[in-house]
Amino acid sequence: MALSRKLVQQRSSVFGSRSMSWWRSVEPAPKDPILGVTEAFLADPSPDKVNVGVGAYRDDNGKPVVLECVREAERRIAGNLNMEYLPMGGSVKKVEETLKLAYGENSEHIKDKRIAAVQALSGTGACRLFADFQKRFRPESQIYIPVPTWANHHNIWRDAHVPQKTFRYYHPETKGLDFAGLVDDIKNAPNGSFFLLHACAHNPTGVDPSEEQWKEISKLIKEKGHFPFFDMAYQGFASGDPERDAKAIRIFLEDGHLIGIAQSYAKNMGLYGQRVGCLSMLCEDEKQAVAVKSQLQMLARPMYSNPPVHGALIVSTILGDQELKTLWLKEVKGMADRIIGMRTALRENLEKLGSPLSWEHITNQIGMFCYSGMTPEQVDRLTNEFHIYMTRNGRISMAGVTTGNVGYLANAIHEVTKST
Repeated sequence: MALSRKLVQQRSSVFGSRSMSWWRSVEPAPKDPILGVTEAFLADPSPDKVNVGVGAYRDDNGKPVVLECVREAERRIAGNLNMEYLPMGGSVKKVEETLKLAYGENSEHIKDKRIAAVQALSGTGACRLFADFQKRFRPESQIYIPVPTWANHHNIWRDAHVPQKTFRYYHPETKGLDFAGLVDDIKNAPNGSFFLLHACAHNPTGVDPSEEQWKEISKLIKEKGHFPFFDMAYQGFASGDPERDAKAIRIFLEDGHLIGIAQSYAKNMGLYGQRVGCLSMLCEDEKQAVAVKSQLQMLARPMYSNPPVHGALIVSTILGDQELKTLWLKEVKGMADRIIGMRTALRENLEKLGSPLSWEHITNQIGMFCYSGMTPEQVDRLTNEFHIYMTRNGRISMAGVTTGNVGYLANAIHEVTKST
């Protein structure tokens, strides 16, 4: 008995020491470049500090906003529904209304039931679900991602073990689209490649192709047999008109592409923390759409089983009621118009200061972000000398610009760039 006890103690000692060393090799992860900016901003005691790094809408007082249509939807659903699980594919009503926004209210593709669609965990979750689907069913494929892009795109396809390539997109000298480079890279990519495209309000540059350029891109992608996957995080939030912001997708549909789309309600309904999104894939016919949807659900099952219910109820309530939908369209236009107005004000302030640089790109770009063209060193000066916080690539979140701080921001930018 004593021997047995001794053996147990020895084994416990061995296993105990082994368990103590399991995680010793784990190093701290690098800080997220955007979340790190917010942390530094919050820690700064200066009363003059300005945060133009955050990717969330703010009103003209710099405060977070909850749309009135969202508040009304919450009042209507409060206490009226249970909290049972949604199906793996999410809320059917919410998905149906979401598809109308992307594919068109009277889309033949919807009527023909050719679209496989599931509710996803906002746009990030939709992209990840697609990346895993791509890896499972086209394991030999790769994804072409624009330079630059939202940094998390690289993380998503990397963790799904999909090989990545890049294609040219932004032209630093013109601060606009590198259309010639983009076209060249589409032509030179192996036939049947996957291309990640921003449907509108490209993040981080705010540079979008024109309608004619989109038509040329669609034509080339079809000629090469590439698969276009659209990340549409800003529909309605870019121009103030959801139909206008879906123009690129409609062009590709008219050209007969089979496409994938990631949609999000974070920006255009302000439902950031609710994580409400949708992944859809246009298929050859209804039978194929049923099969694809079933496989998307199978991918979701071990990830998160099924999506959350509250945000889906908000979206379906707003889009399913004409009065609330009209109010939403008015409010999303108001958000877009405020950002467009701040672009004009920032440019005008810089020009009044006699800046030797051209700031036309501020108003030529669209959406939440302005790719300012400032260097990391200039951004560091903005932070260290003026308490202005943004990512080191010079991306300004126009949502953080207000009538109260736009003059201060312009003066600071002028100071750090006037000797350029």
